Amino acid sequence: DRLWAHQAVTADALAAGRHVVLTTGTASGKSLAYLLPLAAAALGARPEPSSGVRWRRRPATSLYLAPTKALAHDQARVCAELAVPGWRVATVDGDTAQTDRQWARDHAHHVLTNPDLLHASLLPNHARWASFLRSLRFVVVDESHRYRGLFGAQVAAVLRRLRRIAAHYGADPVFAVLSATTAEPERATAALTGIDVD
Repeated sequence: DRLWAHQAVTADALAAGRHVVLTTGTASGKSLAYLLPLAAAALGARPEPSSGVRWRRRPATSLYLAPTKALAHDQARVCAELAVPGWRVATVDGDTAQTDRQWARDHAHHVLTNPDLLHASLLPNHARWASFLRSLRFVVVDESHRYRGLFGAQVAAVLRRLRRIAAHYGADPVFAVLSATTAEPERATAALTGIDVD
């Protein structure tokens, strides 16, 4: 009937705009720890009034990155089970139909994907994702221990590119990096993302 300490600390830190690395055992509730502030930010934000500019900032958006499509779809199921009224979640991967991708770009609060799609589709077409990126408040990197060696170096480059493009649109997202098995989590996360975390 209440959060575990690590869930509350993580949720509070993310809500306060602090980068976080969370390393706890499998099935310890990491998902709930990061999902609470993401949903709250998406539903609590109000669009900025238009000041002659053609666009309005949409509610806070978030991006979830998993090393596999299966894990992203599993997290989408977790989001659906939370049943937060009004919170729009979409999974975008290589199998996603074009109409579903467009809906995710234009309407989703929380997009679940993988580093390959981020690199090959979302970032090269960032102008189409401008509304989403302009409001990007959170980036979640799950199973971070899998991003090692050459693959890790490639993902690190993609995450730095994401940060640069988000900054181009005026966003400075908070990172939540999750793992059950990372040694020296702060150091590994800094190498992966280029940011310091709590």
